[in-house]
Amino acid sequence: MARRSKAREVALQMLFQKDFNPDADAYQLRQMIGEQIDDADLAAFCWSLVAGVLERLPELDARISAAAENWSLDRMAPTDRNALRIGAYEMLCAGTPPRVVIDEAIELARKFGTAQSPQFVNGILDRLMPEKPTSSAEESL
Repeated sequence: MARRSKAREVALQMLFQKDFNPDADAYQLRQMIGEQIDDADLAAFCWSLVAGVLERLPELDARISAAAENWSLDRMAPTDRNALRIGAYEMLCAGTPPRVVIDEAIELARKFGTAQSPQFVNGILDRLMPEKPTSSAEESL
């Protein structure tokens, strides 16, 4: 497994934990990350995902809700919801290439979600993907 994939898995687990235990504070989450990841750089990357999602949660949830036609966040499986949050954060705020984000989020959904989770996560993140600017040559086509 790729190093960053492992960090994303742990980040998903921490966000899942935060969903079910809203009183878990940053110190506790960082401690749990440290227990699962012994590489300092990888743990820092994992923490940047968790902290970034939590800092921008209202904005990310609003974007996901708008892209998820006929699905409220409350109706989504917690694993799908948090895979989407990580993906949205990386794509919209962290500058990770959209195709990498989508591939990684699909793998999280495949590993932790249901049989329908990969397709669900893919569809929503695809709608969140920033549009590529078109060149004047493409515009004339």
